Amino acid sequence: MTAVLERPSRAQALKALTHAAHERLDKAIMAGRPFESRERYGLFLSVQWGFHREIDALYSNPELDRLLPDLPGRRRFDLISQDLADLGLPLPAATSAPRFGVGEAVDIPTALGWLYVAEGSNLGAAFLLKAAAGLGLSETLGARHLAAAPEGRGLHWKTFTAALDATVLDDAAEARAAAGAEAAFNRVADLVAVTFR
Repeated sequence: MTAVLERPSRAQALKALTHAAHERLDKAIMAGRPFESRERYGLFLSVQWGFHREIDALYSNPELDRLLPDLPGRRRFDLISQDLADLGLPLPAATSAPRFGVGEAVDIPTALGWLYVAEGSNLGAAFLLKAAAGLGLSETLGARHLAAAPEGRGLHWKTFTAALDATVLDDAAEARAAAGAEAAFNRVADLVAVTFR
């Protein structure tokens, strides 16, 4: 009897494909010592603001909203802006249009790749929130965007990945989703390099 190898889910495949980019990014962020002081944490917020500005329009996209549960409720851009205000910091200067514009046509597989990265970052934010607490910050002051969803991080992620995995894509679309996730990690890495230089 031949064993049938189960194909990994889309979320598992994206995790494997972007593992190296994710590792590089994590190391780059921690090398910037974002929790050494409120000043350096402010730089981290600037990176977060820049990334979430790129994808903010996706959270109001009707087609994506039909595919992904509570998509508008997953939006964190305004929370990051509030976190910056909590620390008395101005919003970063935007030097170009965001990657995804409001009302613009969106390639859904590419967008799914970008959202995979955004949602995954929230899953790992418990560690970051604990580190921010060392600076006197919390879910209600300066670290709002790191707060867990009311149902908990694990369930919030599982609900997202279940919908991601259930979306039907052909091979070409799968490749665009993977390219989108890689592009998202690279965009954050670029922001880290510029902001923490």
